[in-house]
Amino acid sequence: MNKARIASRLSPLYKMTKTVGGDLQRIVGAIVPLLAAIAAFFCAAIILLFLGASPWEGFTALVDGAFGDVNSLSQTAVRATPLLLVGAGISISFRASVINIGGEGQIVAGALLSTIVALQFPDVPRPLLIPMVMLAGAIGGGIWGAIPGFLKAYAAVNEILSTIMLNIVAVQFLNYMLRSPLIDPKEVEAGTRIPQTERLSDNAALPTLIDGTRLHLGVPIAIGAAAIAYVVLWRTPLGFRLRAVGHSPDAAKAAGIPVKRSIVAALAMSGAMCGLAGAILVFGSEGQRLITDGTSAGFTGSAGFNGIVAALFGGLHPLWTIPSSFLFGGLLTGATSLQRALQVPAAMAVALNGIVVVFVVSSGRVRERLNQVVEARKEFASATGTDEPSTDTESQAATTT
Repeated sequence: MNKARIASRLSPLYKMTKTVGGDLQRIVGAIVPLLAAIAAFFCAAIILLFLGASPWEGFTALVDGAFGDVNSLSQTAVRATPLLLVGAGISISFRASVINIGGEGQIVAGALLSTIVALQFPDVPRPLLIPMVMLAGAIGGGIWGAIPGFLKAYAAVNEILSTIMLNIVAVQFLNYMLRSPLIDPKEVEAGTRIPQTERLSDNAALPTLIDGTRLHLGVPIAIGAAAIAYVVLWRTPLGFRLRAVGHSPDAAKAAGIPVKRSIVAALAMSGAMCGLAGAILVFGSEGQRLITDGTSAGFTGSAGFNGIVAALFGGLHPLWTIPSSFLFGGLLTGATSLQRALQVPAAMAVALNGIVVVFVVSSGRVRERLNQVVEARKEFASATGTDEPSTDTESQAATTT
């Protein structure tokens, strides 16, 4: 009888969860990161107060700087493009239960191979050269991603360590190439030896979509690539195999799915998306050349790491990563306006981005706990054969007693 009374008293709680029902698991992935971002901005407001600045003025400047006019929106879209491609690539590898931290190196590899193609075929017409350099970027990043995939599948090397180490290898290789084989001959003649290529062919430049802005063809290319990633994952046999491997490698192997090849394919596809981002960074830039300051961040703008956060904020789903990337692109763009309006240190923009990262990453645990609550309710319903505990149980128990 005591169990029946407890079940009866818990009935309103189960009615509430039933009202939300299975929809909770679908919306929690969006709500929890959003609440995490709000909490992060609250902490940022406190920091601004300690700096003697107005949070309202700061966040108003941030929003205006990111979304205030056409030029700001185009700048935000351009900043969001590499984040979107990296985030979509991370979503692919995650579905196969492999973690790609090598976006920085894969961006560099894609940029380097696409640059080599542009230097070798400068006179190819634009309708052919642009697809060539984009494809070369994807191939370069795909090769760089397949290396840790092969090491994980066939040598049991942890992919987190191998992808991080390959980031360092990629940037050092880039430094070597831009200081010797690919360096601009004019730099050698002048004796300055700035690590950069000569200006690349205008035939490879991504066309501007809106005159007077920086919005170029790379933005719709990135959105289309994210949509293709979704189709591949949920509408093709390859995507089914990748997701099956991610759910249970042993079960997938028993079903005849090549687990090792699937792991390599997942990281190769993830790297290809990052490599495409590298090509867009080169041929969508105003300088139209590959240049480095000796670090990967000097070229990538840390897109390889910020893209991971965008993917997490988007629930590791390629389509949800699209608005997530634009949100973070707006944060990066608007942070400059915030700094200019409040005259706060430049490190404030970096700190704001870091706070958001911490809260969004931490929100994964909250999301997991909420999903566990929903799963517990489903298990209860399955065990009792009902959607909720009924008060009839108490009366039946009382009669039995």
